[in-house]
Amino acid sequence: MPNDSTPPDPAALLIAHLAGRVRETRKAQGLPRRVLSEKSGVSPRYLAQLEAGEGNVSISLLQRIATALDVKIEHLLSQNAPVDREAQRVATLYRHAPDDVQQQVRSLLAPQNPAALRAGRICLIGLRGAGKSTLGRLAGEALDLPFFELNTEIEQHTGMPLSEVMAFYGQDGYRALEAEAISRIVTQNDRMLLAVAGGLVAEETTYAQVLERFHTVWLRTSPAEHMQRVRAQGDLRPMQGNPAAMEQLNLLLKTRTPLYEKALAQVNTSNRSVSASLNDLLRIIASNRFLEVASG
Repeated sequence: MPNDSTPPDPAALLIAHLAGRVRETRKAQGLPRRVLSEKSGVSPRYLAQLEAGEGNVSISLLQRIATALDVKIEHLLSQNAPVDREAQRVATLYRHAPDDVQQQVRSLLAPQNPAALRAGRICLIGLRGAGKSTLGRLAGEALDLPFFELNTEIEQHTGMPLSEVMAFYGQDGYRALEAEAISRIVTQNDRMLLAVAGGLVAEETTYAQVLERFHTVWLRTSPAEHMQRVRAQGDLRPMQGNPAAMEQLNLLLKTRTPLYEKALAQVNTSNRSVSASLNDLLRIIASNRFLEVASG
């Protein structure tokens, strides 16, 4: 008995597939057809016909529909995997989430390889006067890496100098701004050098984020040199009217040393010239392969 069946029309199959993809994607996002019409500028009647598999659709209209659904046009045309409604919902939530939330999601989904999470980001920690700003800037130039100072980033973000930031936001507000700035910098940079304030290590959550997302280097020197360098910068506050300043500095360094020792590497700048300390820092970065992004 002869076979009278005719092969299916490829165009009709594509239209039927496209109809199902549009319908399923819209429903996965919980969008009424009326809302999709408003977002895409395509009439409800035309959308109804499209989802029913009736008629043809131009590429330009399909692109408008894909944009309104917040998916790529290839997703609607693909004949591989079916629409996963939950995955669609999560993807939409992610795309519209703030940068810090997206960063948290990426952290959870990324391969849990510490070196991979840190990428090519390096953070210099240590007390004021250890050389973070000077060595960070010079190392950035030598390695062709952008260099950031966290306090400067906070000033630029708030539009006010640090003294006003502290007066306006207070210590707790400033610490929150530090955490936000860290998240923002991590999101925007995979290769960079960062210098942070000496007290950041006392903020457990923020410091944990730095240790996770950066290769950390503790720049250290003697208490006497810390004090000398701060005074050389024109800041007499550590000494002015405070004869016990050196004693307090020694106590602060003793308290923070266990925290600074969590860094992956150390560079001692005591009795070292700037050029010698820079060479030490560059050697540490190279020997620890901080700029080689590990695979997951």
